[in-house]
Amino acid sequence: MPSLNGKPDVMFEDDDLPYEEEIIRNPYSVKCWMRYIEFKQNAGRSTLNMIYERALKELPGSYKLWYNYLRERRKQIKGKCVTEPGYEEVNNCHERALVFMHKMPRLWLDYCQFLVSQCKITRSRQTFDRALRALPVTQHPRIWPLYLRFARNLPLPETAIRVYRRYLKLSPENTEEYIDYLRSVGRLDEAALRLAAVVNDESFVSKEGKSNYQLWHELCDLISQNPDKVTSLNVGAIIRGGLTRFTDQLGKLWCSLADYYIRSGHFEKARDVYEEAILTVVTVRDFTQVFDSYAQFEESMIAAKMETTAEMGKDEEEDVDMELRLARFEQLIARRPLLLNSVLLRQNPHNVHEWHKRVKLYDGNARQIINTYTEAVQTVDPMKATGKPHSLWVSFAKFYEENEQLDDARTIFEKATKVNYKQVDDLAAVWCEYGEMELRHENYEQALRILRKATAIPSKKAEYFDVSEPVQNRVYKSLKVWSMLADLEESLGTFQSTKAVYDRIIDLRIATPQIIINYAMFLEEHNYYEESFKAYERGIALFRWPNVYDIWNTYLTKFIDRYAGKKLERARDLFEQALDGCPAKFAKTIYLLYAKLEEGYGLARHAMAVYERATQAVDDGERHTMFNIYIKRAAEIYGVTYTRAIYQKSIEVLPDMHARDMCLRFADMESKLGEIDRARAIYSYCSQICDPRVTATFWQTWKEFEIRHGNEDTIREMLRIKRSVQATYNTQVNFMTSQMMKATTSSTVSDLAPGQMGIDDMKMLEQKAQQLAAEAEQDKPKPKEKILFVRSDTSRTELAELAKQANPDEIDIGDDDEDDNNQGPEEVQLEQKSVPTAVFGGLKED
Repeated sequence: MPSLNGKPDVMFEDDDLPYEEEIIRNPYSVKCWMRYIEFKQNAGRSTLNMIYERALKELPGSYKLWYNYLRERRKQIKGKCVTEPGYEEVNNCHERALVFMHKMPRLWLDYCQFLVSQCKITRSRQTFDRALRALPVTQHPRIWPLYLRFARNLPLPETAIRVYRRYLKLSPENTEEYIDYLRSVGRLDEAALRLAAVVNDESFVSKEGKSNYQLWHELCDLISQNPDKVTSLNVGAIIRGGLTRFTDQLGKLWCSLADYYIRSGHFEKARDVYEEAILTVVTVRDFTQVFDSYAQFEESMIAAKMETTAEMGKDEEEDVDMELRLARFEQLIARRPLLLNSVLLRQNPHNVHEWHKRVKLYDGNARQIINTYTEAVQTVDPMKATGKPHSLWVSFAKFYEENEQLDDARTIFEKATKVNYKQVDDLAAVWCEYGEMELRHENYEQALRILRKATAIPSKKAEYFDVSEPVQNRVYKSLKVWSMLADLEESLGTFQSTKAVYDRIIDLRIATPQIIINYAMFLEEHNYYEESFKAYERGIALFRWPNVYDIWNTYLTKFIDRYAGKKLERARDLFEQALDGCPAKFAKTIYLLYAKLEEGYGLARHAMAVYERATQAVDDGERHTMFNIYIKRAAEIYGVTYTRAIYQKSIEVLPDMHARDMCLRFADMESKLGEIDRARAIYSYCSQICDPRVTATFWQTWKEFEIRHGNEDTIREMLRIKRSVQATYNTQVNFMTSQMMKATTSSTVSDLAPGQMGIDDMKMLEQKAQQLAAEAEQDKPKPKEKILFVRSDTSRTELAELAKQANPDEIDIGDDDEDDNNQGPEEVQLEQKSVPTAVFGGLKED
């Protein structure tokens, strides 16, 4: 179509006319140009570029036009060889755009990425730098990731290092990324410097979540494993600084320092580091790490030496060197238990058990044992000791004793008695061991003198548990020392000296019941009976129940053995005094002794009274046994009939389980005495506490009793009572069963069929009731013929059979004549009518 002035200036289609007219009307509208460009999107490449150029000529400051134009140009050149001239044209377009759009980071990023794809390294680097200079610093985080990725991919580490150095001035928190890059390119010296700076910077926060110790450990590994590449740092000073800083990880740091010297070829320095480490670490974990590394180092040295010898041949010097290395390794392995013990003692120098183990490690080396004991008693503080500190002194003295150096052993014991122990028992044990040593060597007088010295009253008295006073002022109240002194006095001293020791123990109020009994037995052996009884009395005054039980028991037994019935009133007073306040747990033995005294030397009624009191005073668990003894003794003394009241009381007092047994015995006794009615009444009373399903033995016994002594009516009464009792227990069981069923089936039945829950419960209860009724029917005799007017479950035939069974008490009076004469009028036949089914309810079977 011709132009407006008649010349073919610019050719365009008829469809373009509306857009051209709109642009002529408003050439500075971006929307008009964008609509035109969108319309011509499918036109040729040159046409579209021409429209963009026309638009940018009119609107050179439009970011939207430039962005879309550059994107279109990059799309047009995509996939072609980077050496084609079209790439340079696109680059020039970007340069033109950046003249106006130099503050737009998106255009810089696209241009830089486009240049990187062309592999123009220098131009890309210069463009990145131009972008960083042109953009404000707040926009730099958008440029740096692409710039760093470009630098890392370059085969020129120096360029990337310089770029990273500039980057870290802006973002020092990304130092770890730079360190990783330095490691990857082999610049370990600068990596170590950067890592050391990070470790020393307490304000540094790792983006990877690493702690300061983890960074330090990385630094140690880096500098120790690469001693030839890291030359700018003092490795020894750095790792030793870590030893003082991280005291809980000493093992790894010591191993890193030794590894540094090993890789550097300084093997003797590495060995010195290992020796220093195993002598300074304080935990078993660190020791294990260092020792294992040390042993592995020695093994590797021996292996390397053997390989060298195999290659170069043997000579005398190398053989000596090999033997030296093997001897050093063997000594290291042999030293391990001792070194480990040293670690534990450094951890806790007051651990008595570890000092004893150290002495055992030196077994056979007397000088070292003496040095170890000396160091132990000087190091261990009794107030802080773990274990028994006095055992060190005792073992030290015994070592001298075993080597027949008694004077040195006595010197050790004398020093041990002056140590301020934490517990009085420790000092008492020392005195006792001192005395036992003298006894072993038959120095009896010396042993007595030592123990008398130990129990001597100090110038300043103190209570046994007064911790504010030293133990030397409190040991005179130690029962352990006094007991040994009493034993020695009994064996070696006189009667008066032994008696004085026991009296002194009682006066100090440190005696135990066993001491009192021993004192009394000692006096009794020397025929001082009244004095022994006084000793018992003093002991009774000292103690309360239950501790006084043994004293009372021994005292009463000895008193009865001594005087029998000569001092009956005094013995009764003693028993009454013993029973006053006596707990039920200990009353049985004393009551039996009391009753035995009355039976043997007193009155029978007094003995019965004692038994009566005993049944009330003893523990509930022993009351049944006490009643059995009471009944047995009463029957032997007064006869069987006297026990009726005892039986009745026992049945009232004892629980059901024991009361049932008493009832059976009581009924058996009455039946043997011919009191059948009384026996039957006892059985009837006992039946109320006997569930027929649990106590079948009782009902069988009663049944056998009725068979022997009863008749039809009594058997019927027994069965009626049995049904009544069973019904009572069934009611209780049914109630409990229903509750249990409700608890167990509420969750299952209600979940499966919520509407059927109540019906299923009723069915289950009905089935249970029918089952119980069937079990009750099985126990009943089945009726063969009905008894008129009386509803009963027992037929006449069965009762007659029961009555026909042999009765041992039956008297034969000759009924033959009577049967012949008792022919009365004929029996009247009465009309029989069955009972309606509704009367029986659900119990009647169909």
